[in-house]
Amino acid sequence: MPEYGYFLSCEEFAPDDLIEQARTAEQAGFRSLWISDHYHPWNDAQGQSPFVRSVIGTLSEAVSLPVETAVTCATMTGGRFRLGVGSGEALNEHILGGPWPPTSVRLEMLEEAIQVMRRLFSGEEVSHDGPHYRVENARLHTVPDESLVSPFLKAGGAGKTISGGTKVCYGTDRDEAVRTARRLWFNELLPGETAQTLPSPRHFEQLEPLVTERMVRDNVVCGDDVDAHLAALNAFAEAGFDRTYVTQIGPDQRGFFDFYRTKVLPQLPLD
Repeated sequence: MPEYGYFLSCEEFAPDDLIEQARTAEQAGFRSLWISDHYHPWNDAQGQSPFVRSVIGTLSEAVSLPVETAVTCATMTGGRFRLGVGSGEALNEHILGGPWPPTSVRLEMLEEAIQVMRRLFSGEEVSHDGPHYRVENARLHTVPDESLVSPFLKAGGAGKTISGGTKVCYGTDRDEAVRTARRLWFNELLPGETAQTLPSPRHFEQLEPLVTERMVRDNVVCGDDVDAHLAALNAFAEAGFDRTYVTQIGPDQRGFFDFYRTKVLPQLPLD
């Protein structure tokens, strides 16, 4: 049975707002949380970038929902926290001053990092000398209460949870919702590998004219049409996703949560 969660956007909201959104999401009936882990927002109109570890710590006290990053590069923690890892984007990773590898190399690095993390999560002492990473006598003395490594290996990778996310802009005025979505998240509709290669928010902003309101209207669910919101979420379930996270673009968070609590979530198949 599909699970529906709420996506906390650290690019667009300050910590206090994110905590309140999480509380309201739990009250509305969402079952889990995704949270972005980025050093920068994608553009200055979004305007935020809180330290995600501190936010997660507060979330663990504020709500009972499981929390997963979307995504983190090669860090870990345990308990109710779910680790989502990825190959990164230049916007958030180039700040350390090193070269930015091509996609093929970054994927190799991700695969190697995951192999090391799996060994660390077992609690064993790990030494690793690979093409991209070197680890000497590393051991996690405090490991998660639950480890997915053994079941994953025994199953040969089958049965992995597949998570996906989508952004919507709820509002009673669809045209205004489209304008809000374009202003804050035009970067989602930029072509090619720009999201992985551009190094700063100002570079994204230079490409804003490429994204029109019509493109947003055609690709982002905006407004208060219940059927449109349901169709977007059902599309994930039909494609085989186990968890689907949805986030509201813009300031009308209360309206969004009331809308989903009363009109959208009750019509979705929930376990």
